[in-house]
Amino acid sequence: MILKSNGKEVATDVDFACNTLKHIKGLMFSKRIPEDYALVFVMKKPQRVSLHMLFVNYPIDAIFLDDKKKVIKTSGLKAWIGTCSCEGKVKYIIETSHGKSEKLKIKPGDTFEFENQCL
Repeated sequence: MILKSNGKEVATDVDFACNTLKHIKGLMFSKRIPEDYALVFVMKKPQRVSLHMLFVNYPIDAIFLDDKKKVIKTSGLKAWIGTCSCEGKVKYIIETSHGKSEKLKIKPGDTFEFENQCL
């Protein structure tokens, strides 16, 4: 599985969080996030969401997508104390290595390409 944004490779090692338990756990207690890794949260339906970094000891980037896989918002989150929310109707959240959004110039309106592994 390769995760792409506007034709640019974002991650080659991709996991999916398809249920409430996996949504709650997310990246908690993991030691680090490799540069080529992404965790894709899949919501049952588009909704407002919020994230926290409790028990995550490294910074990450969070990318919020709508049901058409268009970027609504990007956010850099600090280790342990980072929080953010998205008021738009979010269907997917991608958590990836810190600085990836800036490095790849990912911005609202961009589109992602991936197969939803939760169907």
